[in-house]
Amino acid sequence: MHSAVQRANALVTIAAILLAALCTAASFLDSFNSPSVQAHVEVVKINRFKRQLDGNDEVKMTLNISMNLESIFTWNTKQVFVFLAAEYETEKNSLNQVSLWDHIVQEKERASFRVKVPTKYPLIDQGSNLRGKKIGLVLHWHVMPKSGRMIRDKMPLSYLSLPNSYTTKS
Repeated sequence: MHSAVQRANALVTIAAILLAALCTAASFLDSFNSPSVQAHVEVVKINRFKRQLDGNDEVKMTLNISMNLESIFTWNTKQVFVFLAAEYETEKNSLNQVSLWDHIVQEKERASFRVKVPTKYPLIDQGSNLRGKKIGLVLHWHVMPKSGRMIRDKMPLSYLSLPNSYTTKS
């Protein structure tokens, strides 16, 4: 006869194998989900465009953001981290990315929304490179699953042309 310890060991081993198989299946099945994210961003107003004392350009805006992220959610999705980034080129760097706004969506029922918000983080460029610059607004999302690898994706939304002169004096 087997002892109680041997039986408990066999039970725990079988449970661990089943749990690993379920996690693998959940991660594998997520690769078949092809979400169709719908989003729109509109710059309502440039609240402030100035040159800081250290010579860097700073922009603060008000945005209309509407998006539907419901198709991202599967039974394996824990939460989705979504952020809006400004992307532009300068002579020094071929790609500059600055986060303007972010949000964590934890439930599918709250994955479709429309908000009018000021930028959570100012767009600050190291130098005075933003006057007259064309800036792309790109929506990024990171899907954090209950098990498996994190999925990242992005969607270019619109372009913003900044004025040739500052709107406030520093």
